Amino acid sequence: MNWIVLLAGLSGALAVGAGAFGAHGASGAAAEWLKTGGQYQLIHAVAALAVLRIDAKAPAILFLAGGAIFAVSLYLMALGLPRWLGAVTPIGGALLIGGWLWLAWVAARP
Repeated sequence: MNWIVLLAGLSGALAVGAGAFGAHGASGAAAEWLKTGGQYQLIHAVAALAVLRIDAKAPAILFLAGGAIFAVSLYLMALGLPRWLGAVTPIGGALLIGGWLWLAWVAARP
């Protein structure tokens, strides 16, 4: 599980950097995309670490993958790449929702 912790640490660092750039170095829609991506990515990096404590590896992986896809698609649009990348963002969101639902299933099983 150390690789999950490594990815969570890198994800958290990227999220803080993107959020800071959104707050201080970008404007308009780009700033909002950076802030939103940073917020979701950071929350789910922390959530991934938290669920590892209850040995819920699959939700942790979904949190990291979903957070990365969701946030990075927004970061790339903020940096000027094509807006069609916005169509990728919901895939990350679906993975995040899946992680939460899987976590609920883990908690509900006997």
